[in-house]
Amino acid sequence: MPGMMLHDWIHAAANAGSSGGTAGSAPNGASPKSAAGIAWDLSLLFNAYDDPRIEQSLLDLKTRAEAFDQAYRGTINVPGGPDAEHLLDGLTEAESMLDLAYRLNAYAQLLFAADTSRDEHRALVQRIDEALTAFQNQVLFFELEWRALAETAVQRVLAQPALATYAHYLLSERRFAPHTLSEAEEKLMNDKDLTGISAWQKLFTEFTAAQKYPVEVEGAVRDLNQSEVLTLMRDPDRATRQRAHNAFYDRLEGNSQVSSFIYDTRFQDHLINNRLRQYSHPMQPRHLANDIDGAAVDTMMQVVERNFPTAHRYFALKAKLLDLPKLEIFDQYAPLPNVNQKFVYTQARDIVLTALGRFSPDFAAMAGRFFDGHWIDADPRQGKRGGAFCAGVTPNTHPFVLLSYNDDMRDVMTLAHELGHGMHDLLASKQTLFNYHPSLPVAETASVFAEMLVFDHLVSTMDQPAKRLALICGKLEDSFATVFRQTVLTRFEQLVYDARAGGRLSAKHIGQMWIQANAPYYSDAVTMTKGYEWGWSYIPHFINTPFYCYAYSFGELLVLALYGMYRREGAGAFVPKYRALLSSGGSQSPADQMAVVGIDIRDAAFWQVGFDELSRLVDEAESLAQSSGTPTGTPAGTRLEAYK
Repeated sequence: MPGMMLHDWIHAAANAGSSGGTAGSAPNGASPKSAAGIAWDLSLLFNAYDDPRIEQSLLDLKTRAEAFDQAYRGTINVPGGPDAEHLLDGLTEAESMLDLAYRLNAYAQLLFAADTSRDEHRALVQRIDEALTAFQNQVLFFELEWRALAETAVQRVLAQPALATYAHYLLSERRFAPHTLSEAEEKLMNDKDLTGISAWQKLFTEFTAAQKYPVEVEGAVRDLNQSEVLTLMRDPDRATRQRAHNAFYDRLEGNSQVSSFIYDTRFQDHLINNRLRQYSHPMQPRHLANDIDGAAVDTMMQVVERNFPTAHRYFALKAKLLDLPKLEIFDQYAPLPNVNQKFVYTQARDIVLTALGRFSPDFAAMAGRFFDGHWIDADPRQGKRGGAFCAGVTPNTHPFVLLSYNDDMRDVMTLAHELGHGMHDLLASKQTLFNYHPSLPVAETASVFAEMLVFDHLVSTMDQPAKRLALICGKLEDSFATVFRQTVLTRFEQLVYDARAGGRLSAKHIGQMWIQANAPYYSDAVTMTKGYEWGWSYIPHFINTPFYCYAYSFGELLVLALYGMYRREGAGAFVPKYRALLSSGGSQSPADQMAVVGIDIRDAAFWQVGFDELSRLVDEAESLAQSSGTPTGTPAGTRLEAYK
C-alpha cells in the first residue's frame, strides 16, 4: 500500500550483477560508442532537480496526507468492517496520493541513476526520501487497520461488488498481518531506515559507481569504471580478459573492508527485521511480497541444480572452441574466435522492432514509442549507474529504460530485455496502481520473452554456421546467467543468512561461502580463478532486495515453456493469451496467472521443460561446432600473465 518502495517498480537486467553484465562507457581514448547522446527525457515528471513543482508537489502530498488521516483514521478497523463505498473512496485517494509519491521518487532516482556524481542529485534523493518517509508514516494507519480487521468482517467487505477491482490487492495485504507491528513501531522502522539500510544502500551505489580499475589496453593503462572493465572480460584477446579480471578483483579485494561491512550490516538488518516481524526464515518476506508459495520456489531450485550437468557440457564445448584445456572465470563470456559481431545502436533498434513485429505489429508499435518518445537512456557516459533497468512508475506515467549501450551483441539482448519490461508496464497500465506492478517472478516474463523473439529472429537471418554458432553460444550463456547463476546467488544468500545468525561475518568468511555456492555450478568445468572469492561484493541485488535473484530463474524457465507454447500454437492463438497475461499486471497471484495458460508452477515436470530446451540448444551448438569447422582461438599453451 502506501509503504511500497522503489524496488517494486524497478526491474533490472538479469545479468547486471554478473561478469557478463551490462557494458559501460568507452575506455579513455577508445572510439565513441554509437549510443553517445541517447538520453531520456524526464520532463513528463519534472524539468530539473530544482524545479519549483517538486516542492509544491511535496507540499500538496503533505496536505492531502493530513486530510486523509482526518477522514479515514479509525474508520477501517471497526466492528463488522467498513462500508464498502467508504473503503473504496479511501483506496482511490490512497492510490492518487501514491501516484504522486511514486512520480517524485522516480524523478529523483532516475536523475541520480543517470549521473551519480552530482551533489544536487544526491541531495534531491535525500530530500525526497525524507519527505516520502513522513508521508508514509502519516497514512500508514490505513493499511494497518485493514490488516488488523477481523477475518469475518474482511469476508463480508470483500463480498461487496464495489470492491471487486481491489479484491486481490486487499487479500494480499492480509498476508502480512501476522508480521505487522504497531503503528508507532512501524513509523519508527520507517524513520530509522533513513539513516539505516537506506543510507547503506546509497553508500553502496555511490561507492561502486566511483571506483576506477586501472587496466592496460592496447599498450596504455586506462582507468575504467565497473561496466567498462566487465566489458573487457568479453574481449577476444585472452590476455586482455585476464588483465581486466585481475584489475577488477584486485580492486574488489582492496575494497573488502568497506564492502564486507556494508554487506554484513545488510544481512544483520534483514535478520533483525525478520525477528521483529516474526518471520520464520529469511526468504519468507520475499515469498510473501512475490505472492508465491515457497515450496514452488524450492522445487524450481532443486530442478535447476539437477540440470547443472547441462552447463558443464556446454563449458567443455566452449573450452574446445577456444582451444583451451579448461575455461577460467574470465573465459566464460569470451567471444568465439574470428566472429566479430558488432551492432550500432540504430541496428539494435531495427533488430528489436523487426523481431517484435514478426510476433505482433502491436508489440513493435509499443516498443517504437520508447525510441520515438526519448524514454531510453543508452549513452555509455561516465558517472552513470552500472547495469540496466526499466522503471515502470505508475499506470499514468510511461516507463523509462536505462542501459549503457556499447555496440555488443549482449547489449542488443539487454535492450530487448528492458523493452520487454516496458511493454509489460504499458499493457498493465489499464490496471489501478495497487494492481499495476506484477510480482517479481512474473515481472521477468515479458523481458525474457522479448529476448527470445530477438534471438529467434537473429538465428533465422544468420546464413554462416560460425556466426549462427556464436549466436547460440551467446544465448546459452545469457540463459545460464539467468537460470543457473541466479540460483547460485540465491543459495549464497541462504548460506550467508544462516551464518550471520551466529555473529558478524568477515570478508574472508563471506568469500568462502561465495565459492561454496558457486562450486556445484562450475564444478570441474571452470576454474574459479584467484580473486573470484570477492565476486559477491559488487552485486547490488544482495543490498537492495534480498532474495530478488530467484525471480530471474523463475522468469527464464517460465518463458521457455511459454515460448514452446507459442511455437506450437502460432501467433494467432498465442498472442491474445500472452497479451492478457501481461495486461493483468499484479491483479492476480503468479500461480493464478499461470493457471490461465495451463501451467502449474508446483510441478517439477514443468520446470524441466525449460532445461530440455537448453539441452537442445547445447546439442545444436555441438553439431554446428563439428560441421562448421569453427577456427580455434588462442592456443592452450599461450602464456598468460601471472596474477599479481
